[in-house]
Amino acid sequence: QVQLVESGGGLVQPGGSLRLSCVASGSIFSINVMGWYRQAPGKQRELVATITRAGSINYGDSVKGRFTISRDTSKNTVYLQMNSLKPEDTAVYYCNIGLQRVGVPGLYNYWGQGTQVTVSS
Repeated sequence: QVQLVESGGGLVQPGGSLRLSCVASGSIFSINVMGWYRQAPGKQRELVATITRAGSINYGDSVKGRFTISRDTSKNTVYLQMNSLKPEDTAVYYCNIGLQRVGVPGLYNYWGQGTQVTVSS
């Protein structure tokens, strides 16, 4: 089995910063892609950022220039540095990882439990 544990959410004022972390553990053979998505009340879940095993990065249009995704492959950890936060960034942020499991054929997709980010004065 594989587990994802997220941390770093909270309440921040507009213009502030937060850093999210997501650690993957368990029977992981290799990680193909790591990323963050978010879902605000009444809205669909949307892409925030992804990073592939090769290091290719993709950002959602609404966060480009403000958010930075990074990873520590030795720790199976992905980070999301969020700067210049706006009230419209308020959402539950979910970690997502695509990987191969030890001894099990195929590709698997896992979601974290979600962490709340609230941007408000």
